Amino acid sequence: MQEKNQDSVVAASVPFKLNNLQLVIIFECLPETDGTVFRIHTKGEGPMNVDIPLELVFHLPASYPSCVPCISVHSEHLTRTQCAAVKETLLQQAEDLLSEPMVHRLVLWMQQNLRHILSQTEAGSSSGKCAFSTSTTVDDGLWMTLLHLDHMRAKTKYVKTVEKWASDLRLTGRLMFMGKIILILLQGDRHNIKEYLILQKSSKVDVDSSGKKCKEKMISVLFETKAQTEHKRFLAFEVKEYSALDELQKEFETAGLKKLFTEFVLGLVK
Repeated sequence: MQEKNQDSVVAASVPFKLNNLQLVIIFECLPETDGTVFRIHTKGEGPMNVDIPLELVFHLPASYPSCVPCISVHSEHLTRTQCAAVKETLLQQAEDLLSEPMVHRLVLWMQQNLRHILSQTEAGSSSGKCAFSTSTTVDDGLWMTLLHLDHMRAKTKYVKTVEKWASDLRLTGRLMFMGKIILILLQGDRHNIKEYLILQKSSKVDVDSSGKKCKEKMISVLFETKAQTEHKRFLAFEVKEYSALDELQKEFETAGLKKLFTEFVLGLVK
């Protein structure tokens, strides 16, 4: 255990196992009127039996457990909507545990029920916006498309815009850079992918050679297909850079897209 004192705040890190999963709990003892904060790093079983890393933060006020703690949920492998759904469900569970210690029980409950929470989030979306399946059966609304961009002059702004569009439309996948090759692999509801393409072509997302804002005119759709059982369900939209072609190829192979890589991506290298 490591402890430190800073501005009357005491923090400690405690590793241990819960339900056969390794956890690290970081707790902070705040001034008496503010209570205590537990920051817990753990994992829950998500779709297709994949362990999803999570950070759960419980702020226990001085009146705890007579009141529900403040809870926040963070994960690089979930969308904001999915994190919000986990948080809301934990708060509902906490309401049923008032007047008794509940952090341990809430963490254990989340580990056991994360898959069901995400499944309900997907089912409750009016347009099928959640972009992964909870079984080996392919969702009717789950599609994949691969886009090729010729260049990005205002790269930083362009990347942030793409990330925002993907988040707003509940799309997952990859923005991939390898040398001069720029690819966007999207996965999600087909209608949302079409909405993304409209934004991509109609918005002034880049700048021209003179530095003026301009629309994307050099984008091509390499392929669009309904997701198959062998295709990986992406849990988030990530920006990745590859130093060599074999790294990019491995990304496609891991996603079950080896054939599509051979047919559509290799030709861009030549």
